[in-house]
Amino acid sequence: MPTKAKEKSSQLTRGFEPYKEAKGEEYMSDAMRAHFTAILNKWKMELMQEVDRTVHHMQDEAANFPDPADRASQEEEFSLELRARDRERKLIKKIDETLQLIEDNDYGWCDSCGVEIGIRRLEARPTATLCIDCKTLAEIKEKQIGS
Repeated sequence: MPTKAKEKSSQLTRGFEPYKEAKGEEYMSDAMRAHFTAILNKWKMELMQEVDRTVHHMQDEAANFPDPADRASQEEEFSLELRARDRERKLIKKIDETLQLIEDNDYGWCDSCGVEIGIRRLEARPTATLCIDCKTLAEIKEKQIGS
């Protein structure tokens, strides 16, 4: 059985303490919205730091190698990094949209059916806009169309 210290340590490696609902607490109360705002802001900050790290890495590592193979390797490495940063840029935009939903008190409900998405699902994917049932259906439809 894990000790309290180990339990606390494992929660910190995931980046946040799971939300503990108070008995009878209303879904998406002020405390819940504050919890998700903190998670999203921390995630956004980490992504922004990664962007800065990439810029510095590319500036520091940029070299004009005389060997074409070395140059090609460096260009491929930079290309992969830039592609990853582009995905992260899109994720930052989605985080900003989610933070706006929280501010507008529209966060936590499924865009498709309107039911509660659920705290644990939102902790796993804070930018989720569909409940697990609607997301599963969407993935099944996507598979069928893609086949």
